[in-house]
Order: sequence, then structure tokens, then C-alpha cells
Amino acid sequence: MTADLVLQKAIFTHLAEDAGLIALVGARIHDNAPGDAVFPFLVLGENDTRNWPGGVEHRLALHCFSRSGGRMEAKSILGAVHAALDDKSLTLEGHTLINLRFLDSTTRREADGTTWRGTIRFRAITENGESV
Repeated sequence: MTADLVLQKAIFTHLAEDAGLIALVGARIHDNAPGDAVFPFLVLGENDTRNWPGGVEHRLALHCFSRSGGRMEAKSILGAVHAALDDKSLTLEGHTLINLRFLDSTTRREADGTTWRGTIRFRAITENGESV
């Protein structure tokens, strides 16, 4: 499997097992959110990859969606994602995660006027081959 897909799977699994995040969104962590998704929820978002000396650089985003009447819930979810992923060591099948670092986060009200979107971005470096 590609480093990109293996990293996505590891992140998804790690988030789905994180007690702090689950307390906020339950099991509502999606690769592709259904049209009838229950709020709040978290979605794996954009992902860019590029060559890096000896491996791959990944820039990825996660989006949370809330309708709790303000941005507090969205910011709490972003905080939980930050705590769950920033500088964490994840095991990748056939690849090694060199680092996973927080880049930035934003919150904004969606066009419907009631939904808040929080976005958090990370940068990761992977190398081929598993660590010893």
C-alpha cells in the first residue's frame, strides 16, 4: 500500500480509539460523511503528498462540523484532534512515520448560518520500510 493510504488508515484508527475525541464526537469519524450525518462529527479532509528525500511529505486536513450554536464545540473538537495527533508515533504498515506535526487550525460559520466548521492541518513525513 502507498504511504498515503497507510498513513490515512493509521490516523483514522488512532482517532477512533482516542477517548478525548470520542467523548466529543462519539464514533462519528468519517472518511466520507453521509448526507444524514449526526452532528457533531469529524471528517478526513484534503490530503497532498509530494516527494521528500528518502520518503514522502504529507499535508493533511481534518474538518469537524458542529451545530451547537457557536464555535466552542468546534474548537473543543479541534483541540482533541490536536492532542491526539501532534507529534505522535503511529505504526504504519510497510512504512515509517518520521514525524506528524500540527500546522494550523481555523473555525468559520458555514453558509447555512447554523453550522460551524473547524479545520486542522498537519504535516507528516514518512519513509519506506518499517522501523526496526
